[in-house]
Amino acid sequence: MSLSRYFQTVRHFRFVQIYGRVWFRLYQPWPDVRPASQCRRRIGTWQAWSWRQSLMENAETFRFLNVTDSVHTLANWDNPTQLKLWRYNLHYFDDLVACNVAVRSDWHRTLIARWVGENPPGFGTGWEPYPTSLRIVNWMKWSLAASARGESVLDTQALNSLATQTRWLRKKLEIHLLANHLWANAKALVFAGSFFEDAEAQRWLDKGIAILQCELQEQILRDGGHFERSPMYHAILLEDVLDLINLAQVFPDCFRLSLLDQLYHVAPRMLYWLRVMTHPDGKISFFNDAAFGIAAEYSQLSEYACRLGIHVNEHQLAPIELLGDVGYVRLQNDRAVLLCDVAPIGPDHLPGHAHADSLSFELSLDGRRVLVNGGTSVYERGPERQRQRGTAAHNTVVVDGEDSSEVWGSFRVAKRAHPFDVTWGSEKGKLWLEAAHDGYKRLPGRVVHRRRWVLRSEGLDVEDRVEGRFETASLYLHLHPDVVPRVDERSGEGVVLEGNGRAHIRVSTDPLSKLRMADSTWHPEFGKTLENKTVTASFRGGSVVTRLRW
Repeated sequence: MSLSRYFQTVRHFRFVQIYGRVWFRLYQPWPDVRPASQCRRRIGTWQAWSWRQSLMENAETFRFLNVTDSVHTLANWDNPTQLKLWRYNLHYFDDLVACNVAVRSDWHRTLIARWVGENPPGFGTGWEPYPTSLRIVNWMKWSLAASARGESVLDTQALNSLATQTRWLRKKLEIHLLANHLWANAKALVFAGSFFEDAEAQRWLDKGIAILQCELQEQILRDGGHFERSPMYHAILLEDVLDLINLAQVFPDCFRLSLLDQLYHVAPRMLYWLRVMTHPDGKISFFNDAAFGIAAEYSQLSEYACRLGIHVNEHQLAPIELLGDVGYVRLQNDRAVLLCDVAPIGPDHLPGHAHADSLSFELSLDGRRVLVNGGTSVYERGPERQRQRGTAAHNTVVVDGEDSSEVWGSFRVAKRAHPFDVTWGSEKGKLWLEAAHDGYKRLPGRVVHRRRWVLRSEGLDVEDRVEGRFETASLYLHLHPDVVPRVDERSGEGVVLEGNGRAHIRVSTDPLSKLRMADSTWHPEFGKTLENKTVTASFRGGSVVTRLRW
């Protein structure tokens, strides 16, 4: 990697990210294994809620990220042949809060006891701060739900382990990663500080609340969106917000009124944001790192919110819904839903989950997806991770074979695109949106990409203008796997999209150019790859209009 690319990456970091990384590597605290204090008396009842299907096939076999494996021995807890993200999932203990949890309670008790006995404090993947944070919360949610059902809860060994885990976490907060990692650390401290009752627990609670209040102000923008601009991570944090409200109803004396005000204020806005970014099929759109099956869907989260007494506004969405702070726009009419990215790729100092997807879009017609961004199936560094983050994996324009933002590694970005000239409106039965980005200005020709979407009842026009000197520009339209393209016999140049009961869509360009069909892949879930088709067109002139007619 060039020094220039490294400099362009780190120059956006905050100082805490740099010194925090050094501190995190050098500081190795000794685990504190003192017994836990007594548990706090519950005032309210935990509202048990689950959306996730079971992740356990039997007492020792798990399925995460579409990969099944077993944990028979101590060594299997940190199997180096498994992807790091799979091992993270193993240590989350998400099955403790999955559907029909009561029928697997014996498995869960055995699994908790095994984890305590086979994962010595401070060693291995399971003791990294992020999985530790999620596990602390899941064990406590499982215990609170079991108590509400009148069942036995965590035994002394498990409670002592929870205290040890929380003490360890408090010393290993991920101040160098910030964002959703530090948020998860703080949530775990608040859960543990509410669950136990002594001076130490109060310190956990105070620290967790202080972090959450700061992070809520920074991470949740005014339009309700999460600042990393990933619908998947937004949904994860929304569930966290609802969990904290749930916890506050069980232990009301633990929560500052100022934090409660923040939580109750952001929850409806976050629900609205997620609703806007959800396709008619009820699932999230794919911008930045996003995949199905990792976070709850809008309908599930709104049901959870209703259980907690939070008002969910189900009014009809407007033809144009502008999420101005995040930078996403939804255009819709009676048949079509168009979701457009006119956003920065993420916060300047934390673009780790960003894709080079500036001015990309997704399209649903008659309730079914037609044009899709490529999705996310892997986080491990390598060619496939690089390809999935690249511009060509999204419904936008590639100039001279370069990405619009310089994504590299697993979670790094050097020079990045910035949107500007964003305008929108409606007139004479059509909706329009226009924007530009400067991601290609780093090229010798100082290129700017401008795009204009015009949505009508009968179709969609996408006008692309590439300003500056360049050799070639390539347009990519990625089709949902159920959509099949064929050559338009009428023109010989265009393409007709059809399949699975969908309306036929005729695609052409102006000026007329040859549309090519290529084999590609779509990644709707981690560990899952589906074959699909991509329609491409290359142009050397300054502009091209792509017309879709249905």
